[in-house]
Amino acid sequence: MNSDSPEPHLSPAVVGSNPQLRFGRIEELASRVGAAISAAKKYLFSQQHEEGYWCGELEADTTLESDYILLHTLLGTGNQERFQKAANWILRHQNEDGGWSIYAGGPSNISASVKAYFGLKLAGFTADHPALAKARKKILELGGVTQVNTFTKIYLCFFGQYDYDAVPAIPPEIVLFPNWFWFNIYEISSWSRAILVPLSICYAKKPFKKIPREMGVEELFVGGMMKSRMHLRWAKKLISWRNIFLAQDRMIHWFERVHVRPLRSIAIKKAEKWMLERFEMSDGLGAIFPSMMNAIIALRCLGYSLDDPQVIRAMDEFEKLGIEEEDTFRMQPCLSPVWDTAYALFALGEAGVAANDPRMVKCADWILQKQVRSVGDWKVKNKRGQPGGWYFEFNNEFYPDVDDSAMVCLGLSHVEHPNGRYQRESVQRAIDWIFSMQCKNGGWASFDKDNDKMVFQHVPFADHNAMLDPATVDITGRILEMLATYGYDQSHPAVKRAIQFIKSEQEPDGSWFGRWGVNYIYGTALVLRGLDAMGVDLHEPCIQQGAEWLRMVQNPDGGWGETVGSYDDPTLRGQGDSTPSQTAWAILGLLAAGDTRSDSVARGVAYLLRTQNNDGSWDEKFFTGTGFPRVFYLMYHLYREYFPLLALTTYQKVMEKNGS
Repeated sequence: MNSDSPEPHLSPAVVGSNPQLRFGRIEELASRVGAAISAAKKYLFSQQHEEGYWCGELEADTTLESDYILLHTLLGTGNQERFQKAANWILRHQNEDGGWSIYAGGPSNISASVKAYFGLKLAGFTADHPALAKARKKILELGGVTQVNTFTKIYLCFFGQYDYDAVPAIPPEIVLFPNWFWFNIYEISSWSRAILVPLSICYAKKPFKKIPREMGVEELFVGGMMKSRMHLRWAKKLISWRNIFLAQDRMIHWFERVHVRPLRSIAIKKAEKWMLERFEMSDGLGAIFPSMMNAIIALRCLGYSLDDPQVIRAMDEFEKLGIEEEDTFRMQPCLSPVWDTAYALFALGEAGVAANDPRMVKCADWILQKQVRSVGDWKVKNKRGQPGGWYFEFNNEFYPDVDDSAMVCLGLSHVEHPNGRYQRESVQRAIDWIFSMQCKNGGWASFDKDNDKMVFQHVPFADHNAMLDPATVDITGRILEMLATYGYDQSHPAVKRAIQFIKSEQEPDGSWFGRWGVNYIYGTALVLRGLDAMGVDLHEPCIQQGAEWLRMVQNPDGGWGETVGSYDDPTLRGQGDSTPSQTAWAILGLLAAGDTRSDSVARGVAYLLRTQNNDGSWDEKFFTGTGFPRVFYLMYHLYREYFPLLALTTYQKVMEKNGS
């Protein structure tokens, strides 16, 4: 960033909100920033694993603990002591109104609440327990069991608590559609693919586990189970994609009732083969909780015994996601070592840790070994690309993603590996792969290329709201930053297209939507960093509008925050209690936009300094990571550490460069 960057316009409300933090305080802040950075570096290094990587806890909502109880009840492998610990965790997160939310501080969600209620019953709680009585009242207020999502309905079917004929059909025949066909499994997102293929086997086999009536959820149907309408409702508009897909769904159910399924056995065998192939070089199918769980159930449906090596391995990988403590048990949706390691490496490098520091080199050694060298699902729509990316988890060879790959390259830019040629060649392979993954619209998605047929969002079983993997500005902004780090500039055709894509996606108020982080603060910050890295003129309206939006949504305490409710209601964008990670994102965005002297930045830095703990860490109680917008959110426990470190370091560098 140049020292002669334009002084951005500051709204009077922001400038005058805290006179004690006007420009005269900048020198005082700068003197305190150095000590905060040192403490943060020390703390972050204390979290490094002896093998060189970082892996913070990845926290999600209580549906995971509910599903854990459900799975082991279905398999007959339940551990009552662990069930009780999982139940304790579920009860700890019950809302005052009796339901359960899908993010900290959020409203009660019908699917999460029904799952929690059922999970508690399977763990031995009775309907007259005060927590369940309270939950039952809220669930009925929300419309009862029939309002839950498709995956929840199918899981209830396993125990006779819902009608298989009423759930959206997930026929295994979908795996038989050729890749050139308008709809095939490679036209949906990679995570949906990994979840739905094993679930289609379960749907076809229709497992049933008889449970005592008192363990069921009949009382959660408004008016009773027999009187409830379980089938999906038709859209009011007669000619609509929803009605077209619903008509197909009813047709599939009719064929099943009359046993007209000529390709069913072939489809199941192909689905089984597809699933088993993706067990290899992976920590379970897709290395994510829902697909791993569905795969275990599918194996049992196919006749694999509990002591079969495939089932044992799948169960072992699944159980690794658990965290057991003295009185609680919780599950993680997956593990995030590559992502956390790449960001920690980058933040520490930006903070001045020597490139040849043994801890940095050890980290690089570990992460370089994780580079993908074999073909995965991405190859179906990217014929020319050659392997070279990185995945998110410890092992997930079939599913590298563009975002992790770009972040690893950024992290490695701060390391001088003893084998320099090995490092350079690895990075170049990744860059080449990333270029090959660019979508037609100029942006980048996560796992696939041009996975954006929006019509498939109307498929009845697509109510998990993550059927597709379209290009996003947050990933694209990160890639621009990475490419600039390795010498690419605006003259490169791919960069030109990416910048145009980003500009076309800006919201009217100046912000950008954040797909993989909550939400507009995340998207706006990454875009501004990418444009700045590429040398886009800071006077451009899109940049200054983005910066002004960040200033306008700053909280009175100097920090920034945004609830995940902004995914449901965009008018909530930029609104929420301040958090260290989101404050750091906003500071990084403003600095990238040339805002080097404003009261907004100073107050944001002051917030981070004020909220830092004595050991150099920060606390954060809200979810700032996104799994599936409107459905599933995440709390990365290391976001609160490396993002503030990165923001404070960037601020310090800018101040030094400007002579402040």
